[in-house]
Amino acid sequence: MTASASDRIERHKPVDRIFHWVAAASIIALLATGLLPVVGVKFPWVTIHWCAGIVLTVAVLVHFARSLTWRKLRCMWIWLRDLRGERAAKYTLAQKLMHHAMSLMTLIVIGTGLPMLVRVDTPLWERDPYFFAASTWGLIYVLHGLASLMALTLVMIHVYFSLLPEKRAYLRSMWHGWMARHEVPPEHDPQRWPGAPR
Repeated sequence: MTASASDRIERHKPVDRIFHWVAAASIIALLATGLLPVVGVKFPWVTIHWCAGIVLTVAVLVHFARSLTWRKLRCMWIWLRDLRGERAAKYTLAQKLMHHAMSLMTLIVIGTGLPMLVRVDTPLWERDPYFFAASTWGLIYVLHGLASLMALTLVMIHVYFSLLPEKRAYLRSMWHGWMARHEVPPEHDPQRWPGAPR
């Protein structure tokens, strides 16, 4: 779809779109390399897995640093008016809940994945499988696995909803950064989303 510049509303800045797609690619790589060997698909996955994990970690750190302003933090905060069912600003309650759930799973995966690097030979160090006690490794692996499965579920939900015809404007905005004014769903309050149609 095309729209004139005056009919476009910026939804995602280029840096935010880059973060989204880098995070998406690294999460898909992590899920594929982490889960396919479990179901019997054999390939040299370890290096791809930990490299994708480092990419995701760096992307999340950059995103977190960019988000440390009150304006950015409050746009994702769940307000009482969201819970009352009032029209949303830039993000709906469902979008905020998906963001928070995926953020939590990602932080758990990163927090448990980074210690696992000591069990992997890399160009920078030799593996040390005895860095933690066996019980600690067990807890790390259980949390990592559970968060990964939850992340897989959230990714499937996210992809499903992004492909629905009524959500296509959101999907396109993640590629091009904008929505046409007439496409802004009725769930959004123009008074609370700067740039949206009045």
